[in-house]
Amino acid sequence: MRKTTLVAAGAALVLTLTACSGNTTGTAAPAGESQASGSSGLASPFTDAVQLASASKQGTEKSKSAKFSMEGSVAGQTLSVNGVMAFDGANTKFSMTSTAAGETTEMRMVDKVMYIKLPAAQQQQMGTDKAWAKISADGTDPISQAMGSAMSQSAEQSDPSKILDQISKTGRIISSDQTELNGEQVNHYKVELDVAKAIDQFTSQVPESARAQLTDKLKGKDVKIPAELWLNKDNLPVQVTMDQTAMLKALGMPGGTESKFTMKYTDWGTQVDVAAPPAEQVVDLGELMKKAGR
Repeated sequence: MRKTTLVAAGAALVLTLTACSGNTTGTAAPAGESQASGSSGLASPFTDAVQLASASKQGTEKSKSAKFSMEGSVAGQTLSVNGVMAFDGANTKFSMTSTAAGETTEMRMVDKVMYIKLPAAQQQQMGTDKAWAKISADGTDPISQAMGSAMSQSAEQSDPSKILDQISKTGRIISSDQTELNGEQVNHYKVELDVAKAIDQFTSQVPESARAQLTDKLKGKDVKIPAELWLNKDNLPVQVTMDQTAMLKALGMPGGTESKFTMKYTDWGTQVDVAAPPAEQVVDLGELMKKAGR
């Protein structure tokens, strides 16, 4: 398999599954106040990040599923993702397509196993007639060890409640206002995440073998991550944006490297039916790479 497909697939997951425009004028109501604003049923914005995260997390945990799309970049790699996901911690499942470097990849996760669809040309290149390659989170081969755990953890991170946990533990609200997004009245928040307050919140999706090294690089550094959230009247995320460029620079990535994304959520509570491909169409990616001498 060409490395670009694996890199694109992995990067898409780490970015997508790591996991919120309008003017910022107006005065927010005191934290926890729930008076409606006009006829939209929209409550006044929170002023406390903990209460904001708690209220939104209650909504996402109740709805448990949504359609999503993402546009972003990781280390100069532009990514576009569309899919549907059921948020259930380690049992999260999804079906999605990602496009990077001009290549579109279809992926599914179900029962803690990631399946990546192989284009016909790559099947021929790798000497297989199987349409799907799998990566297990608990696999022992080098590919699974390098990517499986990160993909599984990143899938959990895609749950908006994980982003909300980051906000609760490391964030503060810079400003808020009420605006309209895609024809819907929403509360819009600008927040700032302080990496130093809980470094583990930002490295949990990294393979364990590299986590300690990254943690050491971030210790003692003043790294702030700007983010924005747009929440509907039920406090469900409609859109989330985040810019992790400062963190990449702190980790020693080349100058000019950017890591930004915009995640959009729709159809909260939608039915999610994701099935593993038929067994006869699946090959273990680690074994496939081993046979190909890679």
